[in-house]
Amino acid sequence: MQLHRSHGIRNALWRGRSFCDAEKAVANNVLEMLEIFHLTRFARRARPQSAVWRISGAWKIVRALATRPKLLLLDEPAAGMNPTEKVELMKLIQFVKDKYKIAVLLVEHDMQVVMGICQRIAVLDYGIKIAEGTRLR
Repeated sequence: MQLHRSHGIRNALWRGRSFCDAEKAVANNVLEMLEIFHLTRFARRARPQSAVWRISGAWKIVRALATRPKLLLLDEPAAGMNPTEKVELMKLIQFVKDKYKIAVLLVEHDMQVVMGICQRIAVLDYGIKIAEGTRLR
């Protein structure tokens, strides 16, 4: 979130009012995001220590969202997940798309996940597009 701060170097060095206001805004935004994703238990840690959390990749999604992207790139986010975790992942990605109004580019081999999330699909074979279209709703 530091990426989008607008105060200048002078305010950063002297800890001026705009710097302090920007710091408070970043802290509030971080806490809000942690609440949205039910992660407030990690608010005091630099990064979550739970092995399950690291495997899920959700921490990376939340960190990426903090930069306010227009496009979220996901490379095989469902790899190694069981069916229940895949359903939760699909809900999370759909929530992110709807809440943050961003496009998601998904590279995935699991067709259940692809069909559960994607509106537009392109199929590649060794880098060559062999099919493209929309899925029926």
